[in-house]
Amino acid sequence: MAAPAGAGALIASPDRRRCLWSVLAAALGLLTYAVSALEVYTPKEIFVPNGTQGKLPCKFKSTNSTGTLTSVSWSFQPEGSDTTVSFFHYSQGQVYAGNYPPFKDRISWAGDLDKKDASINIENMQFIHNGTYICDVKNPPDIVAQPGHIRLYVVEKEILPAFPVWVVVGIVTAVVLGLTLLIAVILAVLYRRRNPKQDYTGCNTSENVSPVKQVSQKSPSDTEGLVKSLPSGSHQNWGFPGGSDDTEDL
Repeated sequence: MAAPAGAGALIASPDRRRCLWSVLAAALGLLTYAVSALEVYTPKEIFVPNGTQGKLPCKFKSTNSTGTLTSVSWSFQPEGSDTTVSFFHYSQGQVYAGNYPPFKDRISWAGDLDKKDASINIENMQFIHNGTYICDVKNPPDIVAQPGHIRLYVVEKEILPAFPVWVVVGIVTAVVLGLTLLIAVILAVLYRRRNPKQDYTGCNTSENVSPVKQVSQKSPSDTEGLVKSLPSGSHQNWGFPGGSDDTEDL
């Protein structure tokens, strides 16, 4: 005998409720993830001279206070390798160092969980310690976090850079530009000293030549003035033999 339609609806309702609760739980989980995610901060790279102590800084941010459940783990990926090895763990105030040979008896805790600090020290750094270091922090319920990665370079003491690379590049660029500008100014000054009148040659020529031309040309008015200034006797005797007699006959 078939069950009534109303009974079928009652049987199906618990499944719908379970589905609804699943959706709510998933939404709550996403919300919890967004709120309780840790943030870990580490420098991208550091340089350490060989034979000295190197500090690996690691800070973290958490919405919850630290306690007995807070833990820190450090891992190492050697240079040129895809394998990651865990070599250090800190929890409840205790240090748990691994047996990985490159770090045996070299690691010490340098952090303070109350200050959100998970740093460590490595003694007597050698070239075998070149690689990437990973800092992972757990602070329940904040347990979801993106670990911090540090690229460490062990270098000779003599070639340890005193400044970051970008600072050195900026200084070199500024010096080159300054020298280029200084050379350009010096060349401009020398050029002006060797050619002081080059820009005024045309004007000086016209000004010097025009007075000469004006003096060399005599106007009719000047000639008439010269003739009038001569004595009358000398003017009458020009070109006429006999002088005054010819003039009187005319």
